This record gives sequence, structure tokens and C-alpha cells, in this order.
Amino acid sequence: MDFKSNPYEHLLTEFETSGGRRLRFFDLQALDVTKFRSLPYSIRVLLESAVRSCDEFQVKRSHVDDILNWVTKKDEQVEIPFRPARVILQDFTGVPAVVDFAAMRDAVESLGGDPSKINPVCPADLVVDHSVQVDVVKSLDAVTKNQQIEFERNKERFQFLKWGAKAFKNMTIVPPGSGIVHQVNLEYLGRAVFMVDGLVYPDSLVGTDSHTTMINGMGILGWGVGGIEAEAVMLGQTISMVLPHVIGYRIKGSIGPLVTSTDIVLTITKHLRQVGVVGKFVEFFGPGVEQLSVADRATISNMCPEYGATVGYFAADQMTMKYLKQTGRSDEQLEYIEQYLKLSGLFRNFNNPDEDPTFSEIVELDLSTVASSLSGPKRPQDRVAVSDMKADFQKCLDNKVSSVDKVGFKGFKIEKERQADRIPLTFEGREFEIGHGSVVIAAITSCTNTSNPSVMLGAGLLAKKAVEMGLSVAPYVKTSMSPGSGVVTYYLRESGVTPFLEQLGFHIVGYGCMTCIGNSGPLPEPVAEAITKGDLVTIGILSGNRNFEGRIHPLTRANYLASPLLVIAYAIAGHVSIDFECEPLGVGKDGREVYLKDVWPTREEIQAVEREFVVPAMFKEVYSTITEGTPMWRAIEASDDILYPWDAKSTYIQKPPFFDGMTREIPALQSVEGAYVILNLGDSVTTDHISPAGSIARNSPAARYLAARGLTPREFNSYGSRRGNDSVMARGTFANIRIVNKFLDKSGPKTVYIPTAEVMDIYDAAMRYKDEKRPIIVLAGKDYGSGSSRDWAAKGPWMLGIRAVIAESYERIHRTNLIGMGIIPLQYLEGQSASSLQLTGREVYTIHVPQCLRPGHVIDVSVNGSVAFQATARFDTDVEVTYFRHGGILNYMIRKTIGAF
Repeated sequence: MDFKSNPYEHLLTEFETSGGRRLRFFDLQALDVTKFRSLPYSIRVLLESAVRSCDEFQVKRSHVDDILNWVTKKDEQVEIPFRPARVILQDFTGVPAVVDFAAMRDAVESLGGDPSKINPVCPADLVVDHSVQVDVVKSLDAVTKNQQIEFERNKERFQFLKWGAKAFKNMTIVPPGSGIVHQVNLEYLGRAVFMVDGLVYPDSLVGTDSHTTMINGMGILGWGVGGIEAEAVMLGQTISMVLPHVIGYRIKGSIGPLVTSTDIVLTITKHLRQVGVVGKFVEFFGPGVEQLSVADRATISNMCPEYGATVGYFAADQMTMKYLKQTGRSDEQLEYIEQYLKLSGLFRNFNNPDEDPTFSEIVELDLSTVASSLSGPKRPQDRVAVSDMKADFQKCLDNKVSSVDKVGFKGFKIEKERQADRIPLTFEGREFEIGHGSVVIAAITSCTNTSNPSVMLGAGLLAKKAVEMGLSVAPYVKTSMSPGSGVVTYYLRESGVTPFLEQLGFHIVGYGCMTCIGNSGPLPEPVAEAITKGDLVTIGILSGNRNFEGRIHPLTRANYLASPLLVIAYAIAGHVSIDFECEPLGVGKDGREVYLKDVWPTREEIQAVEREFVVPAMFKEVYSTITEGTPMWRAIEASDDILYPWDAKSTYIQKPPFFDGMTREIPALQSVEGAYVILNLGDSVTTDHISPAGSIARNSPAARYLAARGLTPREFNSYGSRRGNDSVMARGTFANIRIVNKFLDKSGPKTVYIPTAEVMDIYDAAMRYKDEKRPIIVLAGKDYGSGSSRDWAAKGPWMLGIRAVIAESYERIHRTNLIGMGIIPLQYLEGQSASSLQLTGREVYTIHVPQCLRPGHVIDVSVNGSVAFQATARFDTDVEVTYFRHGGILNYMIRKTIGAF
């Protein structure tokens, strides 16, 4: 690497490995050792990137100075660039990213440029993990059968990805069946330290999934961005961000013998939501961190989007090196990684308070106060102690949890006389009854917990004890296990717990993000009929990280996040209206009542099994052939053309219209004139509400589109799998059955077409407005766009013709995605809302966009012809304004590629 034009070349320093290899790095402490040591460790990574990337163009010396002076600059809303070392994608977000790259190549060619220049310059890894569904359960060949169905459904997508792997340089594809992106990242893809041409520097990344933050548990800085923003990074752009506040989260005390890492993370999630860390970094420190394995830390970091921070970071330490060794990294890697981290000031001892940096604010958790917990029924931050679960669920049914909103996030509005309803069902020749609170889905799933051997082995040990005592799970409960990597299968089998998990119905059904993403598959027909007949509030319990309404399954209205151990416990109990302290799980084979305490393994028991059976050889064997894929993957053939040969008949992959009519010239800014409101929404509208990833309802516009092309409902697949087809995704925008539009009395994907007051599907109304050349906008409350980082949650609204959103606040990733698609994110002034301004949403709006638009610009909004209020344009940086002027970030990149500016 040549750094002659870098003003910090003089900071390059050498060290030598035991094998005689001489490696170089930028010695940041030579800038100013006192200032450097005051920096949080996460900020040190930003500083190193700025120093290494400094070219006085995208990254300037002034940016380096701002980061180095973080202690005094952190409150000044200073804009800085960040160039991550790599990008990671999963297939739900990766497929549309590759589609965009293919469409950009076409656009560059049509504008007279060289399409081959549209190519990743930053390394990108794409893990295919979101397309497998839980179709087959409770079978030894469930993995094989589910994978066969996955390939049948997704052949076109997989062909397209194979084309992308050949057509684009610097892109690696990890085939389906390998595991969940974040667990594969942790166990295999994570470098800890990059080594390129003798230069070493910190591994860092951005990813097209909000749980990219899981890698923070290994001392690697990374977070989720929109697919649109990730594409710009792949094309060589820096991430533009505001110098963040860093909340120091001090952990002390000891973990109780019956407490799991899941309990700790659910406690932290609720705590940090209360503290308020949206848009901030959280960095964990204190002596209690020493008690947490990297897998424990990664579980905490994984849930970062649920507590709202940008990152949840653990600096690298000796535990990190232990994990790297355990997961099969080579001795050579281990040596230079540790040498570099120590020499560069990025390695720390959590027991030494002298190494604690300066933080914006410090909050604290005593591990001894953590109790066994779940979260739900509708949000991951709503923690419930297991001891309170029975009473809490009763309150949810009673709906007396909020004097303002009788249902809200903790209620279901079930009349007293209906709460004891029991609906009979016949399943496999036996008679059963289910009611409110009955468990119908129990899934050990998601990267959050399946990456952690302690809770997975704990679940296995609990299953062993339960089976030996004669307990079982009702056969109608849809039980499943979908690990994040093949290593889990390996150590469960070697430790001898697999047969007991299978006896309770927890067979491995696939390696991917299944139930947690909404790929839970169908419920047994008798169960579905009983739920529908009784309008029951039934339960999905999962070891995942998301439980928003309508996400897990349309028929499980209440969903709880829990450790794998509690997933099994509640599956055995069959319902959540149980107090484990005084009520038994069931009756054992000897006729005696069995309580949860009788089958629950201690932390010491679990750790003893983990030490014996989770060994480096497992990781080396599983990952030695990971990029080869299955015979089905290897058999797929793909085009060798530089431009993708679009197939007009495909219902999976279509050329999107984002660049249709694009010119070399930058268009002038336009006000949004005479707009109608397509949706009037409340608080905490998630990207699941805006762009669902689950099944396609048979009565939806997307279903009608697919049926018109000859597909049967069985072939519809999911919205997530069809993200490469803009026609499906536009029709699926705001298609969540649980979305609440204030125009209507009940939830559902409907709206009111204002001119005639007709109630119709949102897509149909939007198309009518589009035919009339009438712009549309969205009104929303707090935390608009929370949840997963779905680029279609911005692309879909653009396809509908939505020009602006006016909300009380935004989730960080979604706000940048809106800008990336040329949609204006407006925010009410402090203390104002649609309610306080007496807006019904039935008015006509004009948003006055000035030509001199700048970050934080307060602009006028007219209602029914006269200025009614002002709102802040949430363009937080100059770069975001630049992207918006071009009509979006990809338009900017195309013009840059062809030299239009």
C-alpha cells in the first residue's frame, strides 16, 4: 500500500512477528498520547480509519483532529467520515443490493460510461441465510427437506447471486445452508485485524442487517446500514456520520447460578431503552465484563438495535483471543492480532480502571440483580421477569396497562367473559384444547442465542432432564431448532443431548434465520382453524431478537423472546399463564409433579460441558468447505455476461425503475405541492410494518400480481424472498396485517382515498394518486422505521410515489434510507405532533423545499393552502443533502462514475 499522499505517513511503524515477518501499522498514540488514551475504544477505531484513509478529499486532516479531540468535540454535532474495512450482506438485503448494482451497470452504459466500473472496491461477503423456511418439523430429515423446498422456491434468486459472484470482483458468497450471517461473521468471517500488503489495521464493517452489531462482542466495530448506503461503501464511498456520544455501560457483580446470557441481554435492553441511547455508541466496561464470554458479549451486542444504539461495543481483551483460538483461527493470525492490538492501544484489561477512557455518560448494571426473563408480547424492550409472567400476561388480556392507549404494546383488548375460552382441536387422532396464552410455536432460532454454546447446551441439558423425568411437548406445538452454524449441531451431538432435544420435537430444521425473521412456515391446519375460530391470543416463544406484531406468524398475536432453555420450558408447559415457582411443568413418568427447578441446569454444569465439547477442531471442520455449498448449489448454472440478462417473465428478479429517465445533469430541488396523506400512523411503526418479510397474504395486491402470472398460493413464497422484484415489493409496501392506520377503525393494510373517501388497499390508492400525478406523504409518530434495516422500507414508498414523511422521530438507519431514495424525512419541532397541530391527515399539504437546503433546515409546511407549521428537514450532514439533490445515493454514484461532476 502506498501512503505517500497521506499526511500521516510519518505515523507508520513496524513490528516483527516471531516468524520474522515485518508488519506496519499507524501508531495513533504518536498523535497525542494523552488525548488518545482518553478516547473510548470504539472512537479509537474511527480515528485509525480516518488516519489511514486521509486523502484531503473524502477524509481530511480536520476530520482526524475532530475525532482525536472527541472529548471536547462530541457535543458539537461534528460531521466525520468513516471508511469500514468491509461490508457484509445477507440475502434478503443482498439480493436487492446486487440487483441495484446490475441496474446501475445498465444505467452507466446508457449514459455513455463503462459499466464494469460499477464494481465493489471494498470487500463484501454475502451470506445466504434468510430464504429457508420452517416447512418440515419433527423429522430427522427436516434439514434436507426444508433445503430442497428452499431451492425450489429460490432457484432464480440463487442463479442471480451466482451471476453476481462471477460478475463482480471482491465479492464472496456463502451459500445457503451454511448458517446465519452474524454467527458466520463471528465464527469465521471476522478478521479482528486485517492484514493487506504487510499493513495491519482493525477489522471494521457495515452490514445490511441491523444485527451486524453482533460482531462488536469480538472487539470489531460494525453496525447496520441500509442496503443503499452499503452499496455506496462497496463503491468506495465513506460513511458520513455525526461524531457520536459514547455511553459507558459499567458492568459489575457476579452472575447468578441460574441466570443465562439471554436474561442479561433482555435486562440491558430494557435498561438502555429507558436511558435513551438512540444514535449513540454504547461501550461496555468494568470488572463484570470479565465474566462474560465472547459469545455472551455477542448476544448483548446483537440486541443493540433493540436498545436503540448504533453500536454496543466490547473492546478486545484476552477473552477475545481465547475465542479466536477456540473458533479455529491460525496461530499466525493469533500472534499478529494480539501484537497489533496491544501496540496500537486497542487491547484492554477490564479489571484495570486505569484503562477506562472518558465517556459522555456512565450507567451501571450489577449482574447479581439480573433475574430470569422474557420480553414481549410485542416489543423486545418490554422485559418481563419469569416470576411475573403469569400476572403480566393476564394484564395484557385485561388491557389495563395504559390509561392513554388501552391496547398499546402490552394489551389485546379481550373481554373478561372471553378470556377463559377453550377451543377444541383434533391433531394426529388425539383431542386437545387451546385458549388464550397457549403456546403454538416454540423455536430455538436466531443468531442471538444459537451462537452461544452456553444457552444451547443449557437447553440440551434441560431437555435431557425433562425427558428422563417423563415430560413431553404437546404434538400440535410447532417446535423447531434452526442453528446459526453447523458447529452447533456438532457440539450438541458430541455432548449427547441431541436425542433428548429431538424427543421433545426440537429437531434441527435448517441453518438460517428462520422463525425470527418470520419464516416460521404454516401452522398445522387444525391449530390455525382453532385460533381463527376462537380469535385467540396464542403464543410464539422463540430465542430470537425480534417479536414485533405480525412478524413471527400472522396467527401468533403474542410473541416472547426467551433463552433456549425457557423456550423448551414453555413448550412443555403448553401455555404462558404459569407461575414456575408454585406450578409444575407437568407430571412425570412416576406420577409426581415436575417443577422447572427440577430440570434447570446450573451455570457450572453448562460450563463444564462447554469446556469439554466446544473445541477448535469443530470450527475448522465446519468452515473448511463453507464456500463450496451443497450439491444443489454447485449444480446451479449462471450467465458469464458483464450485464445481467434480465428475464421479463421472472417473478423474482426484475430490473428496477430507479434510474429510468435519469440524466447526467443534477435536477433542481422541487417542493412537494398539493400532497395527500396515504397513511396516518402512530408511534413505533417498524420496517416490518412498512415492508413485511413474511408470507404473502392471498387477498393482497402482491398475491393478485403473482396469481395473474400463473402462480398458485403455494408458490407465492415470502416478501423477503422476492425483494429482487420491485413489482411485488411495491405491492407489499405497508402490507402488514397489524399496521394501524388512523384513518380506519381496525388494523390492516388499507387506507382511505381522500378525494372520494373510499377504503381500498394502500397500493391501489397510491396508484390512483400516481395516475393523477398527485404526490403523497406519510404522517407518523415517534421512532418511525424502527426494527430491521430494510432498504425496501424506503424503496417501496418511493415506488408508491411517497415524497416525504413527517414524523416525531426516526430510527437512524431508516432515516438515511429515506434520504438514499430521495424521500424527505421531516420531523415535527420539539413538543409538536400531528395531534398537537390538530392534523387529521385528510388535508392537502405543501412542503416548501428551498434551493439552499442545508442540514437541519427548518422549512414551512402549508396545510390547505396556508402555512400551518414548520418542521426540521432531517438531513443531518452535508453529504446527505448532496445525495438528496441527486435524487438518491445511487443516482449520485452513477453520475460520479461517469464523471458528470
